[in-house]
Amino acid sequence: MRQIIAGTLLVLYLFSTTELHQFLKFPALVTHFAEHHQDNPKLSLWQFLCVHYAHGDVMDADRDKDLKLPFKSFDNCNNTNLISLLPELKFSLVEFFSPETTIELPNYYSSFLGASYLDSIWQPPKQV
Repeated sequence: MRQIIAGTLLVLYLFSTTELHQFLKFPALVTHFAEHHQDNPKLSLWQFLCVHYAHGDVMDADRDKDLKLPFKSFDNCNNTNLISLLPELKFSLVEFFSPETTIELPNYYSSFLGASYLDSIWQPPKQV
């Protein structure tokens, strides 16, 4: 039972976050090849794939059908966080990462030495 649930969650995750769902458009590829093969019986599957995938976007009469082929148009992949879908696992990152004590950082401008102090460095040596 655990393997079935794990496999189902993995498939759902991969289909929603990658372009793996493009393989669901495979029947459209088969029917579109059948239409082209009916128009031109000498057309091989390799020639069909070369025309539709290797030579860039072709602006022809059946462009709307061409865009329905797998990996022809890329859909927006959503990276869905499964933890946010489960209401029992709600937690606050602010509470998790908030420090217990605040740290005072030194203010470097308060210990700044004025120019009058540094002017004595650049004076020529004096004989005492």
